[in-house]
Parts: sequence; C-alpha cells; structure tokens
Amino acid sequence: MYYENNVAGTMNLYSAMTSTAARRSIVFSSSATVYGQPEKTPCVEDSKLSALNPYGTTKLVLENYFRQVQAADPEMRVILLRYFNPIGAHRSGDIGEDPRGIPNNLLPYIQQVAVGRRPELNVYGVDYPTRDGTAIRDYIHVVDLADGHIAALEKLFATPDIGCVAYNLGTGCGTTVLEVVKAFEEASGKKIPIKICPRRPGDCTEVYASTDKAKKELGWSARFGIEDMCRDQWNWAKKNPYGYSANAEQN
Repeated sequence: MYYENNVAGTMNLYSAMTSTAARRSIVFSSSATVYGQPEKTPCVEDSKLSALNPYGTTKLVLENYFRQVQAADPEMRVILLRYFNPIGAHRSGDIGEDPRGIPNNLLPYIQQVAVGRRPELNVYGVDYPTRDGTAIRDYIHVVDLADGHIAALEKLFATPDIGCVAYNLGTGCGTTVLEVVKAFEEASGKKIPIKICPRRPGDCTEVYASTDKAKKELGWSARFGIEDMCRDQWNWAKKNPYGYSANAEQN
C-alpha cells in the first residue's frame, strides 16, 4: 500500500505535470525516515541515507527518483522537505488531525485516550539508551510545517538554478515519548494511563534534525515548542472529541 500510494501516486503526478507549465517545479513531501538509524544526531541533510521500514523506503526511492528526473531535465527545480514528526493543530481548534481507525502516531493516540475513546496508551520500548528509556523524536508543530512549505515555494520561485535540494523541517530538539505524555497531561489536565510494550521492529532510538540549512537558505525556523503543540492538539480534541464525522452529524 505504501508503494502504491507513495511511489506510484507520485510518479503519476509527475507524469501529469509534464504536460503542463507546472512540470518544472515541485516541493516533495519527504520524511526523516530516510535517515534510518542515524550514525549521529542531529541529522544533517548530507548524512548517509537508509530506511528501516517500507514507508521510509518509499520516500527514499522517490528522493532518488526526483534527483534523476532533475538530472535529465536541468531546468527542473525540486525541493525535498524532510518532515520530522508533525503534531498539533490549528490554534483555533477548528482544524486538526482525524485519523481513521487506530492512530499510527503518538499524539493522536494520546488525544484519544484523553477524551476517553481508548483506555490507555501503548508505549513501545522503555529500554532505549535515552534519558528515560523511551525513544526520542523531533516533533514539529503543523503550523510551523505549513510555514516551511511557503518558504520552500518562495525559494523555488527565486532560484531558477536550484536543482534538487533537501531541507530538514524540524525543531532541532529531541523529545522522548514520556516527555510528550507529560506535556500533554499538563496541557489537558488529564492523566494518561500507559501500557509498557516491547519495542516495534523498524523503530530507531533517536532522531532529531539539524535545522541550520533551512534557517540559512530558506529563512525558516520553527517557532513553537512541545508545550504549544500539546496545547493546540488538546484544544482541537476538546472541540472535536470524535473528529470531523461527529461534527458533520451534528450539523
């Protein structure tokens, strides 16, 4: 499914672009998963790339695809944005994440526990060599991520010879799973019950971004911290405890 959606879908998109004036500019949504288990942190854009799971592999395949497309068409402009871990919601509480089924990501799962939709949070691995035994990730507010896209577009428009270049979009700070849980508890006033589970295959110990390149070349840096992310996610959760579908039924 990852290959069908990510690889085939993106290649179909580029195929459609080739018949339009838009064919020579694209911002591609890549991922920090292309760093695999980093040899060192923070991850810099010229670090060795690898992937530990199918999702990350598809993103790496597509990064290589766009490098080769750009090499074949030197007038093409490509920016690869390596997202770290987007979380949070719009501050209004009107726009947020509404995953179908069991959430695959940490904060939507915590949110569903907080509103009573799930009994507890599964924490996968507390034996990592980190400050509290849980894995470390770089969480970025979705509004900061959106601003990063605007900065990337402006860079594309202003730089005809940019070629194909990658930028990290993260905060540059690593936060453990239990630190996220604590921050959400403080934002919501809710206790989040947890269940300790074994590590998941394909999960790495610590991944966080070097953001120097994005700051220097895009003029972009993250503005929000983990407390802001949890505050805005909880605001969305309070207003939309069962997501958009419940609101649609009410309206």
